Amino acid sequence: MQKQFRFQDMEVWRRAASLSPKLFRLANELEQKRLYRFAEQLRGATLSISNNIAEGSGSVSKAEFAQFLNMARRSVFEVANILMLLGKGQLLPIGEITPIIAELEEQSRMLLAFIRTLKA
Repeated sequence: MQKQFRFQDMEVWRRAASLSPKLFRLANELEQKRLYRFAEQLRGATLSISNNIAEGSGSVSKAEFAQFLNMARRSVFEVANILMLLGKGQLLPIGEITPIIAELEEQSRMLLAFIRTLKA
């Protein structure tokens, strides 16, 4: 895909975008188990991560961009919470969830570091 937007050069967006297909596959598994609300919530929160990074990259100020990155970070926490609850309820295998939680934790750190550089 040809690069046309600023966010495409951002490692934090690329990581979020590469994590999305894994989470969408889990959402599909949830639908097959008739867990439609979980699937819908997981998809929405997943999209919110990369969407907020992308949308924020079009901001005219660093402060505004930082707000969008914070929303993306909060969505990372939402996805992590959903996965943890699904694991606790044995609705998805812990073996599938654990590596994704680790990726989400790294995503959260990257977003926080980026936010701090914008506020410095």
